[in-house]
Amino acid sequence: MAEGDEDLPRDAKIVKSLLKSMGVEAYEPRVIHRFLELWYRYVVDVLTDAQVYSEHAGKAAIDTGDVKLAIQSKVNFSFSQPPPREVLLELARNRNKIPLPGTIAGAGIPLPPEQDTLISPNYQLAIPKKQPSPTVEETEEDEELVDPNPSQEQRTDMPQHTPQRVSFPLMNRPK
Repeated sequence: MAEGDEDLPRDAKIVKSLLKSMGVEAYEPRVIHRFLELWYRYVVDVLTDAQVYSEHAGKAAIDTGDVKLAIQSKVNFSFSQPPPREVLLELARNRNKIPLPGTIAGAGIPLPPEQDTLISPNYQLAIPKKQPSPTVEETEEDEELVDPNPSQEQRTDMPQHTPQRVSFPLMNRPK
């Protein structure tokens, strides 16, 4: 053992020997603490799952079958195997059949066509649409009843403006 190992906990010594057996000679001391944290968290998760499985089965205590099932569950949901090489090659062939979009020639970095980029307009302006006001002939009776200061409730006969949506692309400005 190296110097300073005698004051390390047993689990830290095990992690240190595992790193050494894998050929890892130089590492920061924090690495051991991180591995221990991962190790403890994994064990707690597996034992919690095993306890749930044991309770579900109606057992009084956790047995090795519950622990094995919990570990297998962790492996199935935490780690996944890559697809076989043949599947990846077939996916690559299908994907490579579609040609790449053309580029826009010009000064600076060449970009793909505007419809293939995220720089197209993504906003709309609301512009009020002006409507001609209707001309109504007033009679003498109407003139007597007209209030010089109409309230909001009485103004409902005035033309309302409905917004019109307009969008346009941004222009490239010279720098």
